[in-house]
Amino acid sequence: EAAELGKGSFKYAWVLDKLKAERERGITIDIALWKFETPKYMVTVIDAPGHRDFIKNM
Repeated sequence: EAAELGKGSFKYAWVLDKLKAERERGITIDIALWKFETPKYMVTVIDAPGHRDFIKNM
């Protein structure tokens, strides 16, 4: 879906970016977490804003 909308370089962040503005602009505005477990590990993926205008959202 990200590639279809010209945001292919954001394919990994796209999974966690759910806000319409995040997807349209290709930036993370708010933090997002995704947790999952494998037989050996517990993994937490965190997507945090990097743009200075949205650092305050962390």
